Amino acid sequence: MHRVGSAGNTSNSVRARKEKRLTYVLNDADDTKHCAGINCLAAFTSTEPDGCNYLFTGSRDATLKRWALSEDSASFSATFESHVDWVNDAVMANGNTLVSCSSDATIKVWNSLSDGACARTFHQHSDYVTCLAAAEKNSNVIASGGLGGEVFVWDIEAALSPVAKSNDADVDDCSTSNNGLGPLPNTSLRPIGSSNNISVHATQNQGYVPIAAKGHKESVYALATNDQGTVLVSGGTEKVIRVWDPRTGSKSMKLRGHTDNIRALLVDPSGRYCISGSSDSMIRYWDLSMQRCIHSYAVHTDSVWSLASTPSFSHVYSGGRDHSLYLTDLNSRESVLLCREEHPILQLALDNDGIWLATTDSSVHRYPAEARDPVKVFQRGGSFYAGNLSFSRARVSLEGSTPVPVYKEASLSINGTPAIVQHEILNNRRHVLTKDTAGIVKLWEITRGVVIENYGEVSFDKKKEELIEMVSIPAWFTIDTRLGSLSVHLDTPQCFSAEMYSADLSIVGKPEDDKVNLARETLKGLLAHWLAKRRQRFGSQPSSNGEIPSGKEISTRTLTLSRVEGDANLENDSSVYPPFEFPVTSPPSVVTEGSQGGPWRKKTTDLDGTEDEKDFPWWVLDCVLNNRLPPRENTKCSFYLHPCEGSTVQILTQGKLSAPRILRIHKVVNYVIEKMVLDKSLDSASADGTLAPSILGGPGPLPLVGDSSLRSGLRPWQRLKPSIEILCNNQVLLPDMSLATVRAYIWKKPEDLILNYRVVQNRS
Repeated sequence: MHRVGSAGNTSNSVRARKEKRLTYVLNDADDTKHCAGINCLAAFTSTEPDGCNYLFTGSRDATLKRWALSEDSASFSATFESHVDWVNDAVMANGNTLVSCSSDATIKVWNSLSDGACARTFHQHSDYVTCLAAAEKNSNVIASGGLGGEVFVWDIEAALSPVAKSNDADVDDCSTSNNGLGPLPNTSLRPIGSSNNISVHATQNQGYVPIAAKGHKESVYALATNDQGTVLVSGGTEKVIRVWDPRTGSKSMKLRGHTDNIRALLVDPSGRYCISGSSDSMIRYWDLSMQRCIHSYAVHTDSVWSLASTPSFSHVYSGGRDHSLYLTDLNSRESVLLCREEHPILQLALDNDGIWLATTDSSVHRYPAEARDPVKVFQRGGSFYAGNLSFSRARVSLEGSTPVPVYKEASLSINGTPAIVQHEILNNRRHVLTKDTAGIVKLWEITRGVVIENYGEVSFDKKKEELIEMVSIPAWFTIDTRLGSLSVHLDTPQCFSAEMYSADLSIVGKPEDDKVNLARETLKGLLAHWLAKRRQRFGSQPSSNGEIPSGKEISTRTLTLSRVEGDANLENDSSVYPPFEFPVTSPPSVVTEGSQGGPWRKKTTDLDGTEDEKDFPWWVLDCVLNNRLPPRENTKCSFYLHPCEGSTVQILTQGKLSAPRILRIHKVVNYVIEKMVLDKSLDSASADGTLAPSILGGPGPLPLVGDSSLRSGLRPWQRLKPSIEILCNNQVLLPDMSLATVRAYIWKKPEDLILNYRVVQNRS
């Protein structure tokens, strides 16, 4: 598991940011399916006669999903959305409770039969949480481990008990509000057992916390416990298995034998035996009472990543990086290849007489397992002796082939959608080209969150070249595909650096020379549902200072006028223009955080209007509610305007001019015409050399040549029939080029831009 900054702005980010970021994750079409690899599985068997059995899947797309199982089908039931990074493991605990852990460094608790609302979030870990273990018969006991080397033992009943709440800042109660995002009461956890050996993980605030099993110096990747929760084993990059008493957090022993990372562990119901799988490709069988390995099995040809045992603990199922699922008799050491997947196997889950396989693909498959009577599988033939590593290699060398799988196809599949694995932000900074694992190339419009073109299976590089435009717009967002979909990141103030004219966005009913800030309009589109809900709750009458009432008092510290830049020409308008309307059928998800509670994720259509500065960054609220933008970098472009060399044309200005970067060359043509043809006074340029608003498309009419033609509906440079050409580096510039484009593609120098003008003869 490699380290990549998560979508949320957590304390573990690679670099600190001055302000919290807002991310939105785009969903394409069917949101009932996973769009990235499945890291974990958890099966729920109902105790009711007519109850429904479920399978829970946790994915690298940061969501969990619930599937209702029948004899020969699995149907989507619910999505559990709150994590902001990969879901790494999930277990059932305490009856109907689902517990999950994530690379966002949190553990989340859910009512598994609910509609997907998170009940509680724990922030105890300092790094990615990689694994969980649950005691089947002592269903309150949960253990968690992560990349920080920490192992914690939790009492879930105590963690969820209202009596246990305190001021501990490491726990969020997601169930106290409809959205689960607000400032949350916190929980103290009572210890599972009491002992002088208990190591308590200290925090800044008073209150009990989980038992900390201290001893790992490196990352933990695997945990397991017995049915009663009296024995806990852990393993990771240290290549040793540590055995603990989870009731006290005390160490019992260390087991050595593996030569690489330990990735999977099992403990038998009695707590005497343990099975381990490692990146050294070996499976080992340990007797904990004797503190030694009693058998080793060379079954796989690559890392072993997942293990599951039959109820009697007589046979073990194993899967891993070699794409293969094996069944091995622990006593006879006989092994058989059950199936071979197209992708590495990450986790296994037994379900009655079937076994579910999770892989790096977004689909999961079930195969027959014969868990109650595994001998039936061996009776089909094809088994081999799983001796030590040298014996196994000798066998493969002699036989010259790998075993034939018992099952060619899965008996049941839950299909996902292909993950996006390649992307390119196009020069117009609104379109993104993507390619998924199926080779399908698509074009997204990120200001609307939709696919505007599906090119099918074509060359990504060739299509990228076809779509290249000679246009320069500031990089106002960043993108990653870590979650298998497009995650668009907005950071202030950089995100507010890009503007376009309304005419270029084809916005009807808005003056063509009005400047549109892309980030501001995108935020308005994203949060349109939230704003509508907010107005239903709190009303929509502007206050005396022109601001929309927030409903909940927004801190003057965060919204002080000294930190924002008002736009005197901007009407306080919440309407969403068509180029920024996001779909409601497959809405994007927002990932962000406010002043309290840590990062969260929720679909835009699930926001209920109660979210405030505790949930959103202050700059997002100030933009959407008050139409104010933070101070930005200079959006102007400085340039000199000189006659072409050898030209007898008069010199119009001696000084440096300044104009918006998005100013089109036809505006510069108009400026030259106004100076030359109409012999305007130099008052058209302000004292600091900034082009006058009438030339730049500011408020008011444009007093240009051919005034009657201005009402014809044509663009100014099309209506004017100018006899002036603007050049840069001896290259004639197209009228629709912006100053930023000329600077980036024609001028290509750090110095101020130099433009030349000349009169073109014999032009009608």
